[in-house]
Amino acid sequence: MATTSFPNLFLHLLLCLSSLAAASARVPAVIVFGDSTVDAGNNNQIKTVLKSNFLPYGRDFTGGLPTGRFCNGRLATDFISEAFGLPSLVPAYLDPAYTIQDFAKGVCFASAGTGLDNATSDVLSVIPLWKEVEYFKEYQKKLRRHVGKARARNIVREAVYVVSIGTNDFLENYFLLVTGRFKQFTVEEFEDFLIDRAADFLTAIYRLGARKISFTGLSAIGCLPLERTTNALQGGGCIEEYNKVARDFNVKLQALIARLCASLPGLKLRYSPVYDSLLRIIRSPSSYAPFSGLVRHGNVYDYNRSFTYIYISFINLESHSSGTDTVCSVLWISRCDGR
Repeated sequence: MATTSFPNLFLHLLLCLSSLAAASARVPAVIVFGDSTVDAGNNNQIKTVLKSNFLPYGRDFTGGLPTGRFCNGRLATDFISEAFGLPSLVPAYLDPAYTIQDFAKGVCFASAGTGLDNATSDVLSVIPLWKEVEYFKEYQKKLRRHVGKARARNIVREAVYVVSIGTNDFLENYFLLVTGRFKQFTVEEFEDFLIDRAADFLTAIYRLGARKISFTGLSAIGCLPLERTTNALQGGGCIEEYNKVARDFNVKLQALIARLCASLPGLKLRYSPVYDSLLRIIRSPSSYAPFSGLVRHGNVYDYNRSFTYIYISFINLESHSSGTDTVCSVLWISRCDGR
């Protein structure tokens, strides 16, 4: 089988980004909601055991030090920001090292360990999604004072919003049997419950001015490092029950997105698929050199380096050329814990 080299992947990325050149001038900021897949360091500032302020996190970051990102380096959202001609890092809202001057070009409200269900954030005492929305409201007040009402309104309306959330609702909540949701709902009912919470959240930020939103679907959550580690009795393979839940949830999420796009005027809400791409890399890592060493050594899963698990995010972005809207799926690859 032919190997897909990193230069070739990067070439495809650059070709895709070139088509976004016209759009880059239209994107004043990248605004982020979600969990540890996009948390830029907010958990460092709250009382929780779920932090990434220690090595090996940050080992490939400038200076080789942890930043609060659950990753060895930059997050996908950081690369997205840079691609739009914005700063190369999207700062955490609670990080005292940054001010509204920085946040005017991008801000991250995400908190590792959180979920669509408020009960999920209670498990490890992290920031619930409703609080992320409250921070967004507070941010807008600061933004209006900093740049004026008209410019603040434009930044909020033209910004690209990245939402990555949902994994913890199943792995740290429902299947961990700690919140009681498994008694209250069947897994199918819990999926529906989460979809309703996603609808509430998306409607809330729409009413606050968000218009260009990418919502990342669930990855193959049964193949994440922790799940494969705890599945040692079955040879360390993926947990298919969890993967099926992810697939079913993604179908419902796409249906929700279609409904909201039809009912909320001006909303450009895109589903960002990650499930199949991640699974292909897991099943055939040698086809995606140089990432094979991060996932397997021969046929043995590399638990010792699971913190550098590949995280893939497809962000669908609107570009505008000659008055015609086109959608470009951009492949971003960074090595993260995937949780």
